[in-house]
Amino acid sequence: MDVPEASDACASVLETVEESVIADRGFLETVLTGVVAKGHVLLEDVPGTGKTLTARSVATALGLSFARVQFTPDLLPTDVTGSNVYNERDRTFEFREGPIFANVVLADEINRAPPKTQSALLEAMEEEQVTVDGTTHHLPDPFFVIATQNPVESEGTFQLPEAQVDRFAMKTAVGYPEEDGEVELLRRRAARSERSPALAPVLEPERVLALRETPETVRVDDDLLRYMARVARATRRDRRVSVGVSPRGTQRLFEASRARAVLAGREYVTPDDVKRVAEPALAHRLVLTPDARVEDVRKPDVIGDVLEEVPVPTL
Repeated sequence: MDVPEASDACASVLETVEESVIADRGFLETVLTGVVAKGHVLLEDVPGTGKTLTARSVATALGLSFARVQFTPDLLPTDVTGSNVYNERDRTFEFREGPIFANVVLADEINRAPPKTQSALLEAMEEEQVTVDGTTHHLPDPFFVIATQNPVESEGTFQLPEAQVDRFAMKTAVGYPEEDGEVELLRRRAARSERSPALAPVLEPERVLALRETPETVRVDDDLLRYMARVARATRRDRRVSVGVSPRGTQRLFEASRARAVLAGREYVTPDDVKRVAEPALAHRLVLTPDARVEDVRKPDVIGDVLEEVPVPTL
């Protein structure tokens, strides 16, 4: 799939998702950017803003299998990955796949489960496989996770481990719709008998695989590579940050920038592409100092300041 064809496919997916999700176009583009970049996406917002509907709509539009895991305090790791079950007829153990064995896995309210269960996703998200009782099982291809979480201030939530947060290529928030958008939401609800709209897929798994390979053909000049590295390194020197962007985060910024160029229909990356994806690709990877947290410093503001500080290359 070449870049123009991939860009048209992305536009069709976005138009289809917009039939069910009332949200800012930029938010949907960020989610799709994470998918095209072969990454996972974390959605954080208060309940009822459409996080789950967004994940389900993206999976449907892409024509991929979908599984939803509701994370709760009593959820066990095997409830996600699957387990070996004894077959009395054959007197052998056979593996029963968990919900993780789907193309698109919605980890709903992921921060309501304890860290032990959250960590069950680590191997799956990084290596696209799970290991149960010493046996490795490969996940479907394509595979990606769309996780939702409530703000950490919400009652009954656990902080996600830093290692797991770093596995997400992008983190974004839905936000409340504008007044006209909320009226349109009610108008659409009045026009159907079901609460959620029905969508038709516009792609199939083979085309999604081809779509996710397209960014590999996008050109990135050396000046932009150095710009990305300098942005990441600047976060490590910021006095408000105790742990800056990791080298993995720098790679995800690179991958997201190429995916963003594909959405725009370009075969090369520009500084604007890097700036557009920097906050959702990097902000969640930062660990602020205690003083910064007391002063209510926001991670996106740190990324914004870094982008202002680092000189932009001229192409």
